[in-house]
Amino acid sequence: MKRILFSICLFVGLASVSMAQSAQYESVMTKNVTMLDDSANFNPDRLLEIGNTFERIAAAEKTQWLPFYYASYCYVMSALMQRDNDKVDDLADKAAVNIEQAEAISPKNDEINCIKSLVATSRIRVDPPTRGMKYGMESAELLAQANQINQENPRVYMLQGQSLFYTPEQFGGSKTEAKKKFQTALEKFSAFKPASAIAPHWGEAYTKGLLAQIK
Repeated sequence: MKRILFSICLFVGLASVSMAQSAQYESVMTKNVTMLDDSANFNPDRLLEIGNTFERIAAAEKTQWLPFYYASYCYVMSALMQRDNDKVDDLADKAAVNIEQAEAISPKNDEINCIKSLVATSRIRVDPPTRGMKYGMESAELLAQANQINQENPRVYMLQGQSLFYTPEQFGGSKTEAKKKFQTALEKFSAFKPASAIAPHWGEAYTKGLLAQIK
């Protein structure tokens, strides 16, 4: 009888600890994801700070893919916004390491493919003439794979449109085709429901901004 009671108490105790840890994880993640919803934080240095925080969360929560995902997101966005091209590859490398760790936990994930596509895109800006074809094709292939996984993900269409928008017409870009992608993305955003408060949900305002430039 004592053994049964001990087992029950142990189980309850472990469950309580697990619930507390889960609540703490949700709380700290929500706090930092909310920061990414604030445009005031979208500058290279601030994104690096938030990315470092997500890396620390990831180090403590090694079975969760979202901290690695958001760390990578912050680093690649910082890379894309850098004025100093000498810093881009290092940031892209940091983003790549984190998103690979996220993928190891959650394979065949369309959201992860979107970030991997952005990492490839960020590398182009260092030297477009020599890197454009290689990383442009890599980025497009990753988005095509993401679309196969989930055709309802608005970020896939947004990123495809972004590529068409910024690529010169002589290299396959098209504002007309970009507009179609952005319109599709906004249709998908209107129906999109994130799996949770900390699940990826970025991109709608940015899509509207790019579409407005075309109009």
